[in-house]
Amino acid sequence: MPLTLSTELLELRTRHPFIIARGGQSEYRTVMVKITDDDGHEGWGEAAATRFYGETLDTVQAALPRYADVLGDDPQQLEAIEARLEAALGRNAAARVAVSVALHDLVAKRAGLSLCRYWGLDPAAAPQSTFTIGMDTAEMVRTKVLEASDYPVLKIKLGGDRDRELLETIRSVTDRELRVDANCGWTGPQAVAMLPVLEEFGVTLLEQPVAPHDLEGFRRIRRHARIPVIADESCVTARDIPALVGAVDGINIKLAKCGSLREALRMIAVARTHGMMVMVGCMIESSLGITAAAHFTPLVDVVDLDGAALLSQDPFVGATIDGGQVRIPDGAGLGVSRR
Repeated sequence: MPLTLSTELLELRTRHPFIIARGGQSEYRTVMVKITDDDGHEGWGEAAATRFYGETLDTVQAALPRYADVLGDDPQQLEAIEARLEAALGRNAAARVAVSVALHDLVAKRAGLSLCRYWGLDPAAAPQSTFTIGMDTAEMVRTKVLEASDYPVLKIKLGGDRDRELLETIRSVTDRELRVDANCGWTGPQAVAMLPVLEEFGVTLLEQPVAPHDLEGFRRIRRHARIPVIADESCVTARDIPALVGAVDGINIKLAKCGSLREALRMIAVARTHGMMVMVGCMIESSLGITAAAHFTPLVDVVDLDGAALLSQDPFVGATIDGGQVRIPDGAGLGVSRR
């Protein structure tokens, strides 16, 4: 019998509006994907569409029936199925990765292993995760920092016209480690001018300071930077990595932009071949999507999987960030359950 695919709309809301250099909001809608085999085993995945990468809720809902048609009847054929998905409808990474995750969840459940163990990884090797502080008023930023007191590493969203003020505000209430994500908000010269400011406030990592295709801007920044520079929006799949060699210190993998768990593993392999750091990040999504990424965190250096921790109510129980430490569920598959 062919595998069957069904969907469910998820309504998510962040505790505070989540604001970055490109704007912000507090209400999000994602799609839960369920794939069922003829024995009744069920795998789950989540599609978190982002307009920046050309996807919306509507495009996800339109793509999923196309993917359902090419699943076949053997979930063990993961590589072949993912090739069929991409051939059936390219791009649509958030929709495709939801199917990929559901398939991996299903296969690992049938094997009776957590996905992390299915891959032969040690869940105890997962690094700490950052907690993100979005742009906001000084009063609200202080509130967010104090609310995040359990997290030893904070990621600060910059790239606006109040960057120094935000850093001053944060340093007035905490001495914790700070990392910065500018979300393409600076030019190369602006980023270089900001480097002494970041150093003044003890920032330890800089993510995506310039526009996605500004490789010369990255090179200019890296020549002056004394902290690692990471490419996020500039690195969507493994094909993007060779052009970034020498321009950045590492890459940020997000499932909703790369399109599959197997592509995420390829990105790690290619980046390591070039001696690059590897980071894993996320969108605003529930613990279903976050847990899928958490299962390969033992392979990476830097983790930013706080998307579900920013929610006012998470519909699932899965991976957690316990005092900053990523804790991967040990149940079969993803190990995710309904709250």
